[in-house]
Amino acid sequence: MCHLGSRRRIARKESRMRKLTKEQKRDIRAIAAKRDEDIDFSDAPAVVDWSGAEIGKFYRPTKRPVTMRLDSDVIAWLKADGRGYQTKANWLLRQAMTHLTEGTRTASGKRRSRRTGKTK
Repeated sequence: MCHLGSRRRIARKESRMRKLTKEQKRDIRAIAAKRDEDIDFSDAPAVVDWSGAEIGKFYRPTKRPVTMRLDSDVIAWLKADGRGYQTKANWLLRQAMTHLTEGTRTASGKRRSRRTGKTK
């Protein structure tokens, strides 16, 4: 069995992630050595309007491979749009997780049962 798809993914990722040049590494070391007070931010305007900000836009939780048994029709539906069916499944599961855990904690941090409303 050939894993050509994974080779393509790696090649595509490597083309986006170029190694830093010696000059870039030197610049990074020089900036990292400075104290915050010594860095000149005068050419970077302060961001005061955060209304267009997206919460979690750059959040990338670690991924772990798992084996699941799913119904054939569910797999067919996930794959119907083509590539990215695992991403779609992950997104759907995350939405369900968020929905089901939303508002299930009390002020003291204890979990509240969704069925009875009593704290556990």
